[in-house]
Amino acid sequence: METQTLPRSLARTITEEEIAAYERDGATVLRNVVPMEWIEQMRSAIDRILENPGSASVEYTPEGEKGRYYGDFFVWMRDPDFKAFMKDSPMPQLAAQVMKATSAHFFYDQLLVKEANTKEPTPWHQDLPYWPVRGNDILSLWVPFDRATEETGVVTYVKGSHKWGKMFAPSAFGKDTGFAEIYAKAGLEPLPDVEANRESYDLTAFELDPGDVIIHHPLTLHYASGNASSTGRRRGLALRYLGDDAEFDGRPGTFVENTKVMTLLPGFAMKDGDRFEDPLFPQVWPR
Repeated sequence: METQTLPRSLARTITEEEIAAYERDGATVLRNVVPMEWIEQMRSAIDRILENPGSASVEYTPEGEKGRYYGDFFVWMRDPDFKAFMKDSPMPQLAAQVMKATSAHFFYDQLLVKEANTKEPTPWHQDLPYWPVRGNDILSLWVPFDRATEETGVVTYVKGSHKWGKMFAPSAFGKDTGFAEIYAKAGLEPLPDVEANRESYDLTAFELDPGDVIIHHPLTLHYASGNASSTGRRRGLALRYLGDDAEFDGRPGTFVENTKVMTLLPGFAMKDGDRFEDPLFPQVWPR
């Protein structure tokens, strides 16, 4: 399918009530906003990536275990369909509208796939501690390409946690990935044990159909279980967009200290306080 024939506008208008729910809770779901033409194209693109893992990809499921939990980063830089989705789809329009931003730059994409019979969870975490960025105009979009249920591993959020005014120490998604040692340099407060004390928190989760999108703030605590289904897949793509006040944060302990990730960013030379105007983080709104 030719990219230029795909819809560039959202399948419906986002309401002020939906944006208010995001601002209040730190996460909400937008139903039926992604045109199905994009879903179909990206399903094929994701399966192509799964057959040809990237140099910075991570297999979170240990060898010999059932299932497959696959993660990959900056996929748009090597795959034209991923590039089209972050740039030419309705996603930039959605991000700019939610952030109420005059312009939006693309930060990066992260592919997260849990095949059937995958027991590994995504640990409780905030997004921002992993990233070399600061500001209020930062948004994550979580786009499903399969139906996501409690069995296959929906994302669960602590409502309002983006307003706690805290940034917690990052958790490595898997053992022996090389990230844990980097994150320890951040020197941040340990994450509270939400999983062991679920009754103490106001939790929310959204079952999803393809076409839906979760929008969440980078400081909102969230988690996803493994995929307990024997047949159902859970292919998801997280897209990160930066708005008007986002700037580079040179603090220690972020992913720029990971050699594999940095090989994906040739010529990277941003310094603390820089705006994200580097071609590695292209402006996608206005188009």
